[in-house]
Amino acid sequence: MENLKCIIADDEPIARQILESYIKELPNLELISSCKNSFEVMAVLQEKEVDLLFLDINMPKLSGLSLLKTLQQKPSVIITTAYPEYAVEGFELSVTDYLLKPFSFERFFQAVMKIKKKGVIKSEVFSKNKEEENSSIFVKSDKKIIKLNFNEINYIEAYGNYIKIYTDKRILTPQTLTDFLKKIPTNFIRIHKSFAINFNKIVMIDGNQIVLQNELKLAIGKSYRKELLQRIDKGLD
Repeated sequence: MENLKCIIADDEPIARQILESYIKELPNLELISSCKNSFEVMAVLQEKEVDLLFLDINMPKLSGLSLLKTLQQKPSVIITTAYPEYAVEGFELSVTDYLLKPFSFERFFQAVMKIKKKGVIKSEVFSKNKEEENSSIFVKSDKKIIKLNFNEINYIEAYGNYIKIYTDKRILTPQTLTDFLKKIPTNFIRIHKSFAINFNKIVMIDGNQIVLQNELKLAIGKSYRKELLQRIDKGLD
């Protein structure tokens, strides 16, 4: 695998120095810039190809999380912060890992290995979309952060400002169905104003109902039926 070109973003000089020393210990990491704020990061990303960003959250003027939200195409990201309360939001932005300061070299190494196990190289980082890179998502439920594999999800039900995610269990999480569908792969399709299903779990269409694995039956909304049937027709070509 090619070397991973990485940059550091942290407003604390000591924090940057620690990361720089850790990076030097790993021959497959190549540090191309050590930035003091988010604006320096944006400048580097415009000029150079970057595979991995070590990103602090609490930086002046533009926080690390705000920076991630502005990037159309971003490298793999490992958060480095002293604030545990932003973990859910960080994972919702598809970060690879979340390191709490102070962290050891061993913990740093474990985070970097997650990048290597994905086989990330520079030609892939900017061409893969979110669906291809990730097979899971983290959600908040009952004061816990739960990792869900997409292939385990059968369907999702709208519940006001919450959704119920059905795997072999039912998980309640605070977000709308519309917002959640923007974060997950396109094999999840809305079949009703209250339901979205995993297309790969369909067994049959029975009148105005869709039958999923385990004989689950859900109503098909009239305004969603055409799109669903078009999607099925593509699979028959």
